[in-house]
Amino acid sequence: MPIDEIEFECEEQMDKAVEFLRKELRGIRSGRASPGLVEHLKVPVESYGSTMDLRELASISAAESNQLLLKPFDPSTLKDIERAIQSSDIGITPMSDGKIIRLPVPPLSGERRQKLLAQVRKLGENQKVAIRNIRRDTNKKVESEQKAKSISEDEADKCKETIQDLTKKYEGLVDASVAGKAKEIEEV
Repeated sequence: MPIDEIEFECEEQMDKAVEFLRKELRGIRSGRASPGLVEHLKVPVESYGSTMDLRELASISAAESNQLLLKPFDPSTLKDIERAIQSSDIGITPMSDGKIIRLPVPPLSGERRQKLLAQVRKLGENQKVAIRNIRRDTNKKVESEQKAKSISEDEADKCKETIQDLTKKYEGLVDASVAGKAKEIEEV
């Protein structure tokens, strides 16, 4: 396998790890109302006979900084959506008027903020471990290519340096994402 292909594959995998973290962080509640908080919530819909993401069943908008509005595309799914929100662990009680569901996002308590910060840091650390595992696996590929005599020792060393630079870059992106979310959670 050519070196540039190995490096490209490594960067692609590291990029996926960072993107996964960003998606996970969108679902963590901060003091502000954000559609990302509920859009991936799984809703079992009896009339459809399947489980769907909330974003497939309703339009989600942030009416104010502390309230989400859910407008179901099909009014018959309103009760299913309400039940799914109540049984989820987001800690918000839905209020319905028969057509629209309002989700008032209460301010976070100090204890809840600390738990969320710990959760965010843990997610960040897990993705850093994933990035380091990608580095390890890629370095093994480079070593096997070197043993197979398809690349020289100098090329292998240069490739390992590039992989280390990629690791530092993507760990920095993880740190920036975690810091941004932590700042959002700490805002009162």
